[in-house]
Amino acid sequence: GGHLDLVLAQIRYSIPEELEHGAFVGNIAEDLGLDVAKLSARRFRIVSGAKKQYLEVNLENGILFVNEKIDREELCERSPNCFLHLQVVIENPLELYRVEVEILDVNDNSPSFPWSEFNLDITESAAPGSCFPLESAQDQDVGTNSLRSYQLSANEHFILNIQTRNDGSKFAELVLDTPLDREQQKKHEMVLTAIDGGSPERSGTAVITITVLDANDNVPVFDRSVYRASLVENAQRGTLVLKLNATDLDEGSNGEVTYAFSGHAPLKVRELFNVDPYTGEVRVKGVVDYEKASVYELYVQAKDRGPSAVAVHSKVLVDILDVNDNAPEVILTSVSTPVQEDAPPGTVIAVISVMDRDSGENGNVDCQIPSNVPFQLHSSFKNYYTLVTSEFLDREAVSEYNITLTARDLGSPSLSTRKTILVQVSDINDNPPRFSQPSYTVYVTENNAPGASICSVTAFDPDSNQNAYLSYSILEGQIQGMPVSTYVSINSDNGNIYALRSFDYEQLRNFQILVQAQDAGFPPLASNVTVNVFVLDQNDNAPVIVSPLPKNGTVATEVVPRSVDAGYLVTKITALDADAGQNSRLSYQVLQATDPGLFSVALYTGEIRTIRRLVEKDATRQRLVILVKDNGQPPLSATVSIVLTVVDSVPESLSDFGDLTLSPQPPSNLALYLIVSLSTISLIFLVAIIVLTLSGYNLPPFVNGNSSLSQSYYDVRLDFNCHVNESVKPILRGAYSVRLPCLIICIDWSEISITA
Repeated sequence: GGHLDLVLAQIRYSIPEELEHGAFVGNIAEDLGLDVAKLSARRFRIVSGAKKQYLEVNLENGILFVNEKIDREELCERSPNCFLHLQVVIENPLELYRVEVEILDVNDNSPSFPWSEFNLDITESAAPGSCFPLESAQDQDVGTNSLRSYQLSANEHFILNIQTRNDGSKFAELVLDTPLDREQQKKHEMVLTAIDGGSPERSGTAVITITVLDANDNVPVFDRSVYRASLVENAQRGTLVLKLNATDLDEGSNGEVTYAFSGHAPLKVRELFNVDPYTGEVRVKGVVDYEKASVYELYVQAKDRGPSAVAVHSKVLVDILDVNDNAPEVILTSVSTPVQEDAPPGTVIAVISVMDRDSGENGNVDCQIPSNVPFQLHSSFKNYYTLVTSEFLDREAVSEYNITLTARDLGSPSLSTRKTILVQVSDINDNPPRFSQPSYTVYVTENNAPGASICSVTAFDPDSNQNAYLSYSILEGQIQGMPVSTYVSINSDNGNIYALRSFDYEQLRNFQILVQAQDAGFPPLASNVTVNVFVLDQNDNAPVIVSPLPKNGTVATEVVPRSVDAGYLVTKITALDADAGQNSRLSYQVLQATDPGLFSVALYTGEIRTIRRLVEKDATRQRLVILVKDNGQPPLSATVSIVLTVVDSVPESLSDFGDLTLSPQPPSNLALYLIVSLSTISLIFLVAIIVLTLSGYNLPPFVNGNSSLSQSYYDVRLDFNCHVNESVKPILRGAYSVRLPCLIICIDWSEISITA
């Protein structure tokens, strides 16, 4: 079990190594005061820097258990303390805890010697008390389970001297207790036993064979009892560490000194360093890493080449100097992406841990991100950071961010690591549709085909996916008292607007519709736009003759005195055209005449005048057929026949022209209707002007300073219920305009419009 340190927010557990899968470590949820039922919802997880996932948490009960068997020697080698460092991450809200699990050593390794037999040559002249280092036994366990002592089998000449190195490890020296006599016994065999401190204890043995040599009375002597040198880590192979120096006063081969590692030099030292047997130079052999060891102890020996040579020993201490050779490591322990664009500032995007295996300033790390992104790094505690939003995001401006995290140590020169974090921004429906135009104006020629497309409106939405899917509709309204839906329709997908009926310029000249574009977001957003539809006139109405009209079922007749001069106004043809513009501009011409040289018709006024004076030989009956034609394309026309009677004096009644008789028609009272209508209109128009003036309405003047007609016009719309002779109605269908000086009178049988 462990205890909770409120200051460091840290829990520590202790467990022995080699536990099986599922072994109980501790109730981490209870120790942290967390609700077990919310562990999954809050995404409870542990993050370890180890290569294997040794520990795991059961989210159902909050128990921390062994996931994979832990070998302490593999995990921490010979380090006296072995810890697994875990980080607990929970969200909603984000909380971080540090957990240390101490791995306790169990006695699962026996001491062992590098060789099962050792051979020592000892001269018979060796004095009692002489020491002979023995090969050290190695025990992978640590603490009390590590190598504790050595034992030597019973013999009459040697005893053991057990010594302890600076790191606490032990080695044995063979000490000569009583003098040797080669002539009595040339060889001696003993068993060396290494014993650890575990319970139960474990041991390993090796056989020592001693050969007694003849005397060599001088031994080499080192110039120092202890050598010390400094070496930069990662030094190249072959780099000189130092040079040993030992001298022997003997001559010849008895004075030639050779160098080597002592028998109890650790195997790791032999892998990293090499001793030249002739020069005594100690050089780098392997890769020296400060992060694995900061100092190495090298035990060396010097021995002459004479018979019965005796080895002397010295110690070399090599201090390793750290260099900044490890770049920081960046670990993303939790990334929450995508993030909504309306996420409030301070929303956690990622949890980041950094580490640097160097020491001192070389191992201190600073993390930064670019300043031009809407994110910030917060340091929760040393070497742990959270990436949070610093402001609201806008997906329509930037849909994703590639944030480069730079971790840089404080070494010289410094090393850095860059890691890119991809943060995607998810859309919310925060943009209404926008039409490509503020309003639309459409021109449609009348008599259009029902169902044909008259225009298309287009809107766009900068949001994405369904928030940008648009549907179009026409808002409810009325046109001339009828629902707008009976006039036009719209394709909800593409905004095409279709006419549902054929428009008649004479009945409907323009109208407005309101189109709405709505997205599919939740809640949906919409925008409206006005579409102004103007109906263009088509020449679909032929001129209609208003006067002269047949009387009493006969062709229209006029009387011409014989005494008139040339240019005499005989009569005037009046015609109306329900179309507008050029389609209603009328022209007149003589189509047929009894005497083409006698009468003419004015092209635009329709006035019939004499071309010359009448003479006796001219026929008393002159028949004219007048063609009235509009200016449309193609033009439409109508004809009227008129009989002119030449008389010496105007009679009270005309003779009966039986040969020109038409089918009987009831008498027409058109003239009377026109006189009454014009009188009434003039009176009401005058009243309207007076009322507007009295009400303070600012009317522009009819006449400017030069007394010319103003270009301003005024509309007064009046409703009348007119009773018209049935014989005239077929002729006067629609609305007709007669331009009078200062007045344009528009006559409609249901509505009369006056424009000044």
